[in-house]
Amino acid sequence: MQAKQHLYKYPKTLLNKGTGFLAGYSHSLNPYTGCVFGCSYCYVRQMPVSTFRKEEWGTWVDIKKGAAELLKKELTREKKKGKVTIFMSSSTDPYQPIEQKENITRSMLEVMVENQPDFLFVQTRSPLVQRDIDLFTLLKDKVRISMTIETDLDDIRKHFTPSAPPINARLKTLELLTNKGIPTQATIAPILPSSTEFPDKLVGLVDRVCIDDYFMGDGSGGKRTKSLGLTSLYEELGLEKWYHPAAYKIVYNRLRNVFSDEQVQLSQRGFLP
Repeated sequence: MQAKQHLYKYPKTLLNKGTGFLAGYSHSLNPYTGCVFGCSYCYVRQMPVSTFRKEEWGTWVDIKKGAAELLKKELTREKKKGKVTIFMSSSTDPYQPIEQKENITRSMLEVMVENQPDFLFVQTRSPLVQRDIDLFTLLKDKVRISMTIETDLDDIRKHFTPSAPPINARLKTLELLTNKGIPTQATIAPILPSSTEFPDKLVGLVDRVCIDDYFMGDGSGGKRTKSLGLTSLYEELGLEKWYHPAAYKIVYNRLRNVFSDEQVQLSQRGFLP
């Protein structure tokens, strides 16, 4: 893996219209472009933002400078037009490691605390999200933190997403957020091979779980993901049965043993405001 590259960019807009999978939201918001977690299955690898770059996906992040001031203007303008529901983020993780130093996401949250959207959905896989508990508390029921936990097995995580944060750290973060009264959910997306005990590890941490896979969630019935060459990653482990449109039922049925119907959401429905 090449060295991580960080460039400063000065965007002209931040709030993008919610479309496609995110049509339930008025806007999506990305504090960064690029993502150093570089997950093997990430659909953003094939989007223009990635394909037009010389550097390999997972090795670079663009930092959006002046984001708070710009968001302040855009949020005020959009709220005059109607309801504002925001999905953060659709093509990056808002808690990139560089966020610890740059505070772009935090500065945006401060703006949203001052001038609150109708709803904010924060999608991350980083334990760094716990740093902003003070701000989430002020947003009360207008926020939900969705923590990606694709598997409970860290050796599987290392095989598919070696640069992403450890599973245990994510579970501890979920517990902390829930204990502070912040609305949360565990998002098993995409479903990776997991143990029969996985649902038991989530009980008590969250009262809501969303599951999604390559076939429901990538917008092309799995074609987009297939072209990333993921099949070989499953073959290396002899776990091909997990790379199948029906594989989600393994996890869904296990979850339904310990969670109610309303608590287990499938694909797009689990991400809605």
